[in-house]
Amino acid sequence: MTDPLSPHRRVEVTRIKRAGRDSGTDMVATEEPLEVRLHGKPFAVIMRTPGADRELAAGFLLSEGILRSSADLGAVEHCRHPHHPEVHNIVDVYFLGDAAASVERNLQERRNVLTNSSCGLCGRVTIDSLRLQASPLPIRWTMTREVAASLPVRLRERQAVFDETGGLHGAAVFGLDGTCVASAEDVGRHNAADKVIGAMLLADRLPLDTHAIAVSGRASFEIVQKAWLAGISLVCAVSAPSSLAVELAHEAGITLLGFVRDEGFNLYTHPSRIAAL
Repeated sequence: MTDPLSPHRRVEVTRIKRAGRDSGTDMVATEEPLEVRLHGKPFAVIMRTPGADRELAAGFLLSEGILRSSADLGAVEHCRHPHHPEVHNIVDVYFLGDAAASVERNLQERRNVLTNSSCGLCGRVTIDSLRLQASPLPIRWTMTREVAASLPVRLRERQAVFDETGGLHGAAVFGLDGTCVASAEDVGRHNAADKVIGAMLLADRLPLDTHAIAVSGRASFEIVQKAWLAGISLVCAVSAPSSLAVELAHEAGITLLGFVRDEGFNLYTHPSRIAAL
């Protein structure tokens, strides 16, 4: 029986090669829907890899502007039913005090924050709306070039499921000395970022003003947005940033690194956080 919560599954595969073909099995990353509910009411469905669902829901709601701090949270819990294992794909979030009173308004005004880069909204308007939620991050610390260049390698070391499937993105939060404080994998790069940020939120460790986040793949607008709302002032990406990611990082006071390798990286915004430049 397939474990619905496993991050990977074995499937049948036919391999085509120059010498011919053969049949066997392969390990692939699990992708399942997660429904996020607010006070029992459906809010969003996220296609994700099972695991750290509570953290994913918390990080997602932070980036949506629904959740501001751990003090707003009453409970984040899976719906459970002994005869229906699919309910593990539902997380219900309950708020406290004034946050609870605003949930209904947010349900009506949902998606003020851009969560899909193809939806066609004006980037400038979206950035202006974020400025109402967060202030530019001050420059109060530096990270060495050596530590910054090592972050993708340190992230890769924590991608155990990727080693088995080759199909998951990763994200991790690091201290200034390169110590990893949270990491996650998911079929979605943005989900992996939400998971690590959500873990820090549930541990009451936001804002992460003396930390960096590293992500596999490119740096999109959404990744920088999530970092800003979590108070993270350095974003490190293995691949390229988008134009809107660079623009948002500039406005947010975030140091944005791309194409990060052992031998160096591209520095797009706020270079003074990298020491000895």
